Amino acid sequence: MMHHVLVPSDFFRIESRGTATILRLTSPDGTNRLTRACIRALTAGIEELRQQSTPLIITGNREFFSVGADLNEIAALTAAEAYEFSSVGQTLMNSIAAYPATAVAAVEGHCMGGGLDLALACHRRIATPRAVFGHRGAALGLITGWGGTQRLPRLIGKGRALQLFITAEKISAAQALEIGLIDAIADDAVAEAIKLSN
Repeated sequence: MMHHVLVPSDFFRIESRGTATILRLTSPDGTNRLTRACIRALTAGIEELRQQSTPLIITGNREFFSVGADLNEIAALTAAEAYEFSSVGQTLMNSIAAYPATAVAAVEGHCMGGGLDLALACHRRIATPRAVFGHRGAALGLITGWGGTQRLPRLIGKGRALQLFITAEKISAAQALEIGLIDAIADDAVAEAIKLSN
């Protein structure tokens, strides 16, 4: 079956592997920042992929799943633009959460801030042993507007979620597994995610 998927994008690549579709976040510097342009492209991409209803695996590279929003970009936003940015981010996260097949985040390396919101929007999460999770917002006087404040407590409990948000601590894959943030640890997170999605 031919996959005529998507406009080419600077922000991600689409790969087919067996029955699953892999959306691999890409960026010139490799950190996979979720800029406004990136979020728009991802939202359009996910909308198109919905038509296929095949399991979706979202991943990044070995060092970075995603560092989240571009803080320089956020700092330059007006109040109205910031509201709009929050809203487009929520639209993306909700479209992933409502994806018609299983959506799994396969996390290697850093998964921070909005990148963690993205992983939380997926139905399941698999990480490699080297993965690191965190919401650095509080250290910068920010709190996420992309649904993480709702999804994280539902997953790991209010107290633990609050601690993660307020202390801006980073946690390892092992800790993430222990508190229920991720479903499993695997050396090949994508392969494990494909197994989990079928």
